[in-house]
Amino acid sequence: MAAVLFVLRLPLVLIWLVSSLLCVALVYPVVGLSIRSSLNHAWSRMLMAICGVRLRIVGQPSMRGEALWVANHVSWIDIFILSSVRCVAFIAKRDIRDWPVIGWLVEKAGTVFIDRTQRHSVRHVGEQMQGMFRQGQVVGLFAEGTTSTGFDVLPFHASLFEPPLRTGVLIQPVALRFFHRGQRSDRIAFVGEQSLAANLAILLASTSTCVEVEFLPALTAQHYEGWTRAQLAAFIREQIREAVAVGADSETNVNQALPEKQ
Repeated sequence: MAAVLFVLRLPLVLIWLVSSLLCVALVYPVVGLSIRSSLNHAWSRMLMAICGVRLRIVGQPSMRGEALWVANHVSWIDIFILSSVRCVAFIAKRDIRDWPVIGWLVEKAGTVFIDRTQRHSVRHVGEQMQGMFRQGQVVGLFAEGTTSTGFDVLPFHASLFEPPLRTGVLIQPVALRFFHRGQRSDRIAFVGEQSLAANLAILLASTSTCVEVEFLPALTAQHYEGWTRAQLAAFIREQIREAVAVGADSETNVNQALPEKQ
């Protein structure tokens, strides 16, 4: 069954990839932000459908106006998972830009890359974030700076919490919980020395992949007024960490245990 799924899905992913590249190269330069955002949203939903990834939304995502979504980071598909809910402009580590084809694609789709070894890079990305907020965009931040197995949340880098502190933007923590055949799983976690191609192969051959996306209560400027960026980062990490731990040790079937999509 796994081999059949891989053979069926791989051509569809290749068609999706070529279509996306053509769209980014030919259409994006001549259309405005709202159309590009709609296309990014549609492409993300399409990719998740092709890969057989079912999303279950819990909570109320902020769907209008500028916001910062802070999520735990498990896989390269996290970008497309969140953009399936609402088009998100992401802050990602510089290494992703070097990925063949995908790096170029996500850059043209609005991703901003950060090199944490360069102090000026953090400042430059912070300025870009503020510009996105002024345009009414939602910015996605994986504050761990790398991926994990999805059963816990790594320490956060606090530096990129400075721009939202300055602007007073709405900040919403997001917890991603990955399931395989109804059980919490790290099957498609993109960790260690695994290549992107190998991880994609596992995903395409998998059945019953589900990601629960829990949108936790958002923080307004009044909530974090007077906080330092370290305090804000620590608070949000703890909120996400508690949500990620839900069901991590349970063998309950996800189809029975999770609330209905809202």
